[in-house]
Amino acid sequence: MLGFLLGRRPALSQAERFAVATQLQLTWWRFKRHKVAMVSLVVVALFYLVAIGADFLATTDPHATDSRTSYIAPQPIQFFEADGSFSPHVYGLKGVRDPRTFKLIYTVDPSRHVAIDFFAPGYEYSFLGIRTSTHLFALRDPQRGDGIFILGTDQLGRDVWSRLMVATRVSLTIGLVGVSISLFLGVLLGGISALYGGLVDNVIQRTIEVIRSMPTIPLWLGLAAALPNDWSVTQIYFSITIIISLLAWTDLARVVRGKFLALREEEFVMAAELAGASTGRIIFRHMLPSFLSHIIAAVSLALPAMIISETSLSFLGLGLRPPAISWGILLQDAQSIQSLALAPWLLAAAVPVILVILAFNFLGDGLRDAADPYG
Repeated sequence: MLGFLLGRRPALSQAERFAVATQLQLTWWRFKRHKVAMVSLVVVALFYLVAIGADFLATTDPHATDSRTSYIAPQPIQFFEADGSFSPHVYGLKGVRDPRTFKLIYTVDPSRHVAIDFFAPGYEYSFLGIRTSTHLFALRDPQRGDGIFILGTDQLGRDVWSRLMVATRVSLTIGLVGVSISLFLGVLLGGISALYGGLVDNVIQRTIEVIRSMPTIPLWLGLAAALPNDWSVTQIYFSITIIISLLAWTDLARVVRGKFLALREEEFVMAAELAGASTGRIIFRHMLPSFLSHIIAAVSLALPAMIISETSLSFLGLGLRPPAISWGILLQDAQSIQSLALAPWLLAAAVPVILVILAFNFLGDGLRDAADPYG
């Protein structure tokens, strides 16, 4: 009574909370009980944070080459001096002349310590439209050839760590943009197919069957090979994204069509039609929110397929092309036996691919179970 007089709402019991909760709230409560999916959500969030701050985390320009620093093994960051004092540093590099080829090769010099500063200036980049040169860490007074080579360097002397950070941004954004396009196409065409029926439904469904009957890899190869060689990195980026999206919307369209067929005869849909609502408003404003949790689960399972598609195309040399940087391009550098024999650390690009795919699959499984009202 006192709480009512003071304007406070009485505390609801657990049964009452479930009774008045929305579908999204129920889905979130069920999802939190899925521990592996929660861990996967954290992993995915961390990867996208890396994608946002890729240049900030990079230590050197990912496009900068120096043949004299090629195939330098990974250098761990040393945090303490011999006396136990905290002093982050890496070992310097010294040039040694190869007696057979007379080529100057840089090797690690443990006797020389190069200090590391945090939030230090480095190469200039754009962050959210703002030009800056601040990086998480950088060398204080580097000499020629020095660098923070956490994952070593490749054949052209480029820092693998910096390239991996930028590649994470490119590969993850392609998956995100591709899923967004396929989500829009799947919801729109699936909804139109269910609402109109008849000839419209037959045309859309036959189109879906034709696309699904085509072998995916040869179709990707043909479409990607048709891209002009003189296109810029940005043009190829968006072209690859659109190609992947146009081949990935069919599954979602089938799911949306089945859901809309079940909802088409519901009273709230009929009321919207009688009120004169447009088809787009009925789809996106009235019908879609009723099974939004299923859409979220479908998207989380479609994202890894998008990422694998881009990685596979780039690995085969038919996706993004240098100077673009993606996971597929980094793995392409490690496909020869000679490269793996000289620099096995180039396979580090496979680690984030495996982690992201596993995390998205576990996340999708958790969301699918949480969205199931009978689970």
